Amino acid sequence: MNKGELITEVVKKTGLNQKDVKGCIEATFQAITDTLKKKRDVVLLGFGTFKVAKRKARTGRNPQTGTTLKIPAREVPVFRAGGKLKKAVSK
Repeated sequence: MNKGELITEVVKKTGLNQKDVKGCIEATFQAITDTLKKKRDVVLLGFGTFKVAKRKARTGRNPQTGTTLKIPAREVPVFRAGGKLKKAVSK
């Protein structure tokens, strides 16, 4: 499912117009992004948690040439599913 399909599904389920739903979804994504930029977690009980994780520096390999290269440490967004989401998917 892409963003357009998500908007269509929310429109079907809520009866709101597409413009309003699109604005709400984009505002939600922006709020999550802004919070993660501040290095804070976004916890949606039952659904899951978005957080920023630190990835250590490591050595990688170029698959075309086989040469090794250093991959620097960095921070990446991660999502961990909540209990209700896990249970719904596992049925």
